[in-house]
Amino acid sequence: MTAGLTARLERIATGGRYVIVPMDHGITMGAVAGLKDIEGTIDAVTRGGADAVLTQKGIAPRVHPNKNGKGYVVHLNASTTIGPDEQDKRLTGTVEEAVRAGADAVSFHINVGSEYEPDQIAELAELTDAAARLGMPVLAMAYARGPGVDESDPEALGHAVRLAEELGADVVKTGYSGDGDSFQHVVESTRLPVVIAGGSKGTDRETAEMVRGAMDGGAAGVSMGRSIFQHDDPEAITRAVAAVVHDDATAEAALERAGLTVEA
Repeated sequence: MTAGLTARLERIATGGRYVIVPMDHGITMGAVAGLKDIEGTIDAVTRGGADAVLTQKGIAPRVHPNKNGKGYVVHLNASTTIGPDEQDKRLTGTVEEAVRAGADAVSFHINVGSEYEPDQIAELAELTDAAARLGMPVLAMAYARGPGVDESDPEALGHAVRLAEELGADVVKTGYSGDGDSFQHVVESTRLPVVIAGGSKGTDRETAEMVRGAMDGGAAGVSMGRSIFQHDDPEAITRAVAAVVHDDATAEAALERAGLTVEA
């Protein structure tokens, strides 16, 4: 691992644990709640304890003045919900463009088990090679998705995260299997730090308990979008998630610390 790669990884984490808030959903879903005033949301989540935020390259000018010194990840492929197939992620940039955008890391989404898997494998392999030449970390968003694939099956998730390591990624994001015991298999399938996706927005308790379960299963943190940026108080929910990830708080204690109501 080069000095540059190590330095950049440290900019998107704290002590090897990650609270990343992806906000690249504007290209996928449009300017949904939480993303119209993306400047305010970025300011809120980074004040709340996020280690890094993630967007497509074109949003970079709106990121840097508002991220409070935290890390920045540029995402390099995408699709839309109104297009022919949301799983067909296409390249949207290069590592060099991410460098020009001031990124500390790049990310790439691959749907393991989909019909687009072969092309996405080839693209991720090329991306990790290009990133390695520049000392740029790669966050692989490796999901188990496709016909007949159970997106929460720990065996499928374990395969997805191992694929990311085999292709040269530095950190891997995947879905959550539903409980810490089963997620342990996912974590043990790779030596990469594994972070979980948040999925669609749930209650505050559901969010905190999911993060707590993943951490108990050995996760290195979260890369959580809608559950955070679409929250009524993005700073508070970020503070709760960060308390679990960075301070090893219980779900209840984290919510109380953040000033959020603990639902029965």
